[in-house]
Order: sequence, then structure tokens, then C-alpha cells
Amino acid sequence: MSTKDWLEKDFYKVLGVSKTAEADEIKKAYRKLARKYHPDSNAGDASAEAKFKEVSEAYDVVGDVKKRKEYDEARRLFGSGGFRMPGGAGQGGQGFGFDVGDLFNRGGAGGTAGGGLGDILGGMFGGGGRTTTTTSTARPRRGADIETEATIEFGEAVNGVTVALRMTSDEPCKTCRGTGAKYGTVPKVCLKCEGTGMQTSVQGGVFAMTEPCTECKGRGLVVDQPCETCHGSGRGQSSKTMQVRIPAGVQDGQRIRLKGKGAAGERGGPAGDLYVTVHVKPHRIFGRQGEHLTLSVPVSFTEAALGAEIKVPTLDGLPVTVRIPAGTANGSKLRVRGKGSVRRDGTKGDLLLTLEVQVPHELTDEQREKLREFNSASDQPDLRAGLFGSA
Repeated sequence: MSTKDWLEKDFYKVLGVSKTAEADEIKKAYRKLARKYHPDSNAGDASAEAKFKEVSEAYDVVGDVKKRKEYDEARRLFGSGGFRMPGGAGQGGQGFGFDVGDLFNRGGAGGTAGGGLGDILGGMFGGGGRTTTTTSTARPRRGADIETEATIEFGEAVNGVTVALRMTSDEPCKTCRGTGAKYGTVPKVCLKCEGTGMQTSVQGGVFAMTEPCTECKGRGLVVDQPCETCHGSGRGQSSKTMQVRIPAGVQDGQRIRLKGKGAAGERGGPAGDLYVTVHVKPHRIFGRQGEHLTLSVPVSFTEAALGAEIKVPTLDGLPVTVRIPAGTANGSKLRVRGKGSVRRDGTKGDLLLTLEVQVPHELTDEQREKLREFNSASDQPDLRAGLFGSA
């Protein structure tokens, strides 16, 4: 849509609303007209299709807060189709009008080619209705980010570890030192983007898009004789071994960011980042619960009933002694403080024990008789009496 369209077309009239209409009123009017003239409801009707496009074009402007403000300001300044000078110009002090197309298509006095008001309104409409190409200031280019993975042991995840990672990344070509030109030759500044590597295209007076220059592919330089190693790209592959610190307490599947450890930048730009996805091997007996370690501990029936002191292992290899209270039920939890995973502040979580009471599968006749005597002497109430109570 050109700037001329913005000035000559009355989008409020197209939608059938006043210039002071609220946003909801404009939206309601547009939906009503869109349903009425939609091509699906008027198959083969060219006039309805044209009307639908006109309504959509109008709503695209006045239905957008920013565009509507620009549209209202433009029509206030330049009228609808003609520029009105204040009193004193023309006959009898009356204003005079002329073709708005002259404002955008003709040059200045003497027929000199110039921008006209299309250039004046460029900031308001994004280019004054013409297709233009401009350049932007050359900027350093940040290096690419690198993704890799590391697999570590359970204990290494808990306490932290430094691992060696062999990385392959993008860097300036060593043969041409990043110029892309054959040895003994030099690259030239791209004439299309003037060495910036970027170009901005403005079309229709509304949309502006900045993208890498199509001539130099964003490098700002062109070469007549490309480097035989990088074929003119100026980039090459680098393999190196890097020592990476995996922090204590890392979880399985966690993604760690190492700032500035990625690919090198261009034109003095900063390096990218390195992202390491950590995989933690499971432990034979220990588990994780946030900052705490977990361990299932089997205990005998007599230990649970009478109470006992038992030794349990820890991840650092030194066992600790814990006391089981008499009458401990199956599934009871015990806590050993300071034997868990390392926190960020350097302190440690706890070791959480789950007691699993083991019932013997086979009994001797003597054991069976002793248990019968115990059962008779215990005089315990019916443990299942509550299951048969009234609903």
C-alpha cells in the first residue's frame, strides 16, 4: 500500500464508521463486512472479492493502533488527495489543491530529480511508497552457539567434576585468516552494501526488512579469487579439547550454559556460548531427591520390633551408624544429616533412609513355635476390627 493510498482513501468510510469510533466498534464493523463479502460466501463474484479486499485493507490500517495514529496524522496534515496551504496562498486567500501524485513522483524546481514529500514522509510510512535500499552501520558478528553432551557418574554429579570435551567449532579460516581471499590477494569492499553486510528493503510504504546482503552474503567483502581451503567463506573448522567444570548437584538431563565458550565471533564480535546437556548414570543403590540422596535399607523383623543400631553406607564410602527405634513399621523414614548432595552454597543435603522390614520366607519348627508363643502372649487387639465398622 503506497503513501498516496493512505492520503486519498477514506478507510473509515469504507468500514462505515466515524473517525472517532472506538476500537471495538471498528472491529465489529469489519467482521460484519468481512462475512458479507467473503469469497467463500460469494463464489465467482468479482465485485464482492474486490470489496472484501478493500475492507481488509481498511481494517489493516485503522484496526492497528499505531497505523491508525499515523494515518490520522497524515490526513490531518495533507488532506485527502490535495495539499491545502493556509490562507494567503492562491486567489482571495483561499487554499489551493493539486495532484497528490506530484508530491511523490516529481522532483524539485527545474525538474531536478528529487525525493519530494515521499522522502519527508519516509519516517512516518516506512519509505514513502517506493522501494528503496539502504545500508546500516557495520557491526561485529557474534559467534555461533555450540551444543554438546557429557555423561558422568552418579557420584560426579553429586560432588561436581571437571570433564574433558573435544569440541569441533567454526572459526576464521587459517589459510586466508578469515578474509576468504586466495593467498596473495585481498578482498574488496562490497559495493552493494558498502561493506556493512546488511541491506534494508522497504516496499509498499509500510514494511521494512533488514537482511544480510545478497551480494556478499553478509560478510561486507567480496573476493575475485576465493581461498582454496574455505572456498571464499572465510570460515573453517577447529577441533580442540576443552576442560569443562560440571557443578555439584547437577541433575540428569540438565543443560548447562558456559558463556563465551562457543564459536569465535567475526569482526571483533564476542564468541558464542557452549551448552552442555549432562547425562547422569544411575547408581546401584543410591537415588536422588533434589538436594538429598535416598537409600532403601532392609531390616529384619526382630530389629524393627525390638529396635537396633545398624550401619548404612554413604556415597563417600564411610558407613554411619543409625538407631532404629523399637516398634518401627515397614516404610518408616530416617534422616542422616549432611550426607546428601552438595548445594550451591557449599553445604550438603541429607541422606534419607527408607526402612524395609523383611519377613522370613522359611521358618524352622522351633522358630514357628516361638512365634506362636509370642502371638499368644502379646494379647494384641484385632488389627482389622476397623475394616468391618458401619459405613
